[in-house]
Amino acid sequence: MSRHRAAGPAGSVGGVCDTMVALGPATVAGATLFAKNSDRPPHEPQVVEHHPSRPEDVTRTTYLEIPGHPDPTLAVTGSRPRWMWGMEHGVNEAGVAVGNEMIFTTDDPHAAPPALTGMDLVRLALERARNATGAVAVLTALIEAHGQGGSGHDHEDIPYWSSFLVADPRAAWVVETSGRTWAAEEVALTRAISNRTTIPAFDAVHRVAREAVTPFVDPRWEACTAAVADGPVAEPGLRRHLRRHVGGADGWTVCMHVDGLEATTASLVASLPDDGSAPVARFLLGSPCRSVYVPLRVGEPLGTVPPAERFAALTDAHRDALDELEAELDATVAADPGPGWNAEAWRRVTAALDGLGV
Repeated sequence: MSRHRAAGPAGSVGGVCDTMVALGPATVAGATLFAKNSDRPPHEPQVVEHHPSRPEDVTRTTYLEIPGHPDPTLAVTGSRPRWMWGMEHGVNEAGVAVGNEMIFTTDDPHAAPPALTGMDLVRLALERARNATGAVAVLTALIEAHGQGGSGHDHEDIPYWSSFLVADPRAAWVVETSGRTWAAEEVALTRAISNRTTIPAFDAVHRVAREAVTPFVDPRWEACTAAVADGPVAEPGLRRHLRRHVGGADGWTVCMHVDGLEATTASLVASLPDDGSAPVARFLLGSPCRSVYVPLRVGEPLGTVPPAERFAALTDAHRDALDELEAELDATVAADPGPGWNAEAWRRVTAALDGLGV
């Protein structure tokens, strides 16, 4: 008997997310915009970290050891659950952004042995691909060679397949998977993905009839699709959207709050310019409506990042102070503060958290 778990209130799911992209011609500033809310168990902390380029003969992922890449890895800034090797989302020094979504299909993921998780594949694509097309090639080759498998939780056996959104300054792709089977579709201008199959031909073959796309997925997917379709898209507008309690009921919203079960625990809004300048990625820990997006220059060290528990302690009462901090960070990074900005940004955030008593 199949043991699929629906993306609904019947049990913890871990990996409910929403991801969006708008290519340069659809944005106010002319740079590709990539955004994702990562929804995980509420008390599972994530870490934002920078991994510099390195040679790697062997890559040890969450469950599997695989051959390393022949070239040194690319520098990556990303966010991951603390217990896991892989990343929920991130951006590399070449301006490639990747995020994944939990999906279920007609193939039962419980039948697969531990292998690569969707988060492992996100990190591997970021470390090995210099453009979106290359990221698709990395993802699909690794899925075919090693397969997917293993729980996406550290305390429950909940394996699943993944869909991916990958983007660079000029192109974006959706990749949807079922075991070692995959399909890829290039993004024309804007796109959103959530916890369901969306590529028409792939969806027709692989969607599970019992998958709870209504009301727990489709309303969020439709809200995110509309958010990037109503162009031109601006980066601040994506932040506002990721903070909205729309696209569902009982907490199953874009900014998610399902008591004891699922919540948005990290978020990303990245600008990928096509002028050769370094990408600026705004990372957030905690709930978007009760936290702050920190603008970071990808490829540079981060300094000391406060632990996720401090952001989880923020409340609605802190919103005005957080808005002031976010505006200050935005103004400073826009003025091009020079080397060492990432460490300075986190120093300012830490000082603000100290001032708020969290």
